[in-house]
Amino acid sequence: MPDGTDLLCTRPRGVLRGAVLTLVFTGVLATAAATGSLPRQEPAAERAGVPPGAERAPRDRAPVDSAALNRAAAAAMADGKSGKKAAEEFVSRSGDRWGAVYDKREYEEFEQALDGAYTGVGLSAGRSGGDRVRVTRVQAGGPAARAGLRAGDRLVSVDGRPVDGLSVSEVVTLLRGDGVPGSSVALRVERGRAAWTQTLRRARLATDPVTVRRLDGGAVLIRVEAFTKGVGTRVRDAVRKAPAGAGVLLDLRGNSGGLVAEAATAASAFLDGGLVATYDVEGEERAVYAEGGGDTERPLVALVDGGTMSAAELLTGALQDRGRAVTVGSRTFGKGAVQMPSTLPDGSVAELTVGHYRTPAGHAVDGRGITPDLPAGERAEERARTVLSGLGGGS
Repeated sequence: MPDGTDLLCTRPRGVLRGAVLTLVFTGVLATAAATGSLPRQEPAAERAGVPPGAERAPRDRAPVDSAALNRAAAAAMADGKSGKKAAEEFVSRSGDRWGAVYDKREYEEFEQALDGAYTGVGLSAGRSGGDRVRVTRVQAGGPAARAGLRAGDRLVSVDGRPVDGLSVSEVVTLLRGDGVPGSSVALRVERGRAAWTQTLRRARLATDPVTVRRLDGGAVLIRVEAFTKGVGTRVRDAVRKAPAGAGVLLDLRGNSGGLVAEAATAASAFLDGGLVATYDVEGEERAVYAEGGGDTERPLVALVDGGTMSAAELLTGALQDRGRAVTVGSRTFGKGAVQMPSTLPDGSVAELTVGHYRTPAGHAVDGRGITPDLPAGERAEERARTVLSGLGGGS
């Protein structure tokens, strides 16, 4: 699994979430859940038939009946019980691997994270050495950075609760707590032989999911960590500002996904219109298209790994299937399920899987992932630069 952060996150059903993301979508960012949901108002998408020879996404069970879910929640409330808990039990029994239920506050955090903001301490946590949890990244200027925490520190407990054996999403949930800026959280940390307890105060933090820099040889590296609001336009602007003839290395490693509209806008930077993906909503076929006018000549290499998920896989599949980019790295995560939010009687929100998306060539992604054109492991970026140089785009 990719790393988790107290920002955005993807997880199978049954694991607590403390993360974010939405839309075709969920490294793992965390604050709601990087899933693959559609917004309350579906983005404009023309209907389209399944391409000839298309694979159907695996579907062990039929989509959850949202009407039945609402009835279960309402019945629980009539008996003086928790509608949200009843909904969670209903979704769990349904076998919807990506389904989840949020209370009103959690869903507000989820939506705010799509704007690139979240409440937390500014660190990412990931697995290292079995069940152990380590800090994998510290956000500059955040509470964790100001306290001197570093990548590589071992996280032993959060507010006295041991974290070994917990899922990354559960750790993120503990780090985020009630999501109130200014609230405190005590972390037990180990670094080498040293161990100490550090109390931090959560803060409202902003993320910068797009990084652009020049590489030796003139190529431009565009790293995208998540498809939050505005990211697609930033990618398109970065491509337009790149020197004429300079190649682009699009780094999607650890990208947990995000808004389908943003992924489509990013695809528009490299495509002159045309199909980006097809998807189904309760059996009704739809399609997502790129805008016209993209740069179709500039050399392009997309770098992916097992942390490339959902909306990031949608973009990868479009660039690969349409012959626009050489993909380098390792097989992507395989999150191709589509969720749609539904408000329950108590104001909580259920996100239920309603379908799956496919690449332009009709390949299903869910449970399969995307195999890159050129496999590469630890030295994937080095190999990607070599490929880009061979395409005439610098290195």
